[in-house]
Amino acid sequence: MTDEEQRHRERMAKKKALIDARVAKATEERGVLIVLSGPGKGKSSSGFGTVIRCIGHGYKAAVVQFIKGTWDCGERNFLQQFCPDTPFIVMGSGFTWETQSKARDREAAQQAWQKTKALLKDESLHLLLLDELTYMLKYGYIDADEVYDALKQRPPEMSVIITGRGAPPALKELADTVSMIDDKKHAFRDGVKARKGVDW
Repeated sequence: MTDEEQRHRERMAKKKALIDARVAKATEERGVLIVLSGPGKGKSSSGFGTVIRCIGHGYKAAVVQFIKGTWDCGERNFLQQFCPDTPFIVMGSGFTWETQSKARDREAAQQAWQKTKALLKDESLHLLLLDELTYMLKYGYIDADEVYDALKQRPPEMSVIITGRGAPPALKELADTVSMIDDKKHAFRDGVKARKGVDW
């Protein structure tokens, strides 16, 4: 064995020991609240990827999609085709800048929230994705305290993922895991059209 290989082996052994110690220390079993926020692309994609992972392990997941409304959605198409038992609720009014009606948006948000509250009580759910919920909090379409209380009272085994820009500090404080996705560069700003099967 060369000196370089020996040094590498020693470094990896130390790293393994540290990781093994961390894994051994994590003994609490419960669902977690994950917030995916920030201005960068990939928040919803990450959330949907976790939904697929959950279903792949034989668990039950559900999705509530705020904001995106009636737009064609590859993730929804996939789940409806291959996982038809997965609840998928869509806020009916679509993007807020398309409706241009605050009253209509608020009503649609409230209808979606009432269905969300029922899902947050469903003990059979392993994972619930609340896609773009942060916008509803930002615009005041849903009462933030009511949302936080419902999240706190959910079944202990249920994990929840909340996506969207501008996650409020109180939501990030409540969360177990917060990932802020940055925006360094985006093809759209250079005039590249959003691509079906990649962006939506």
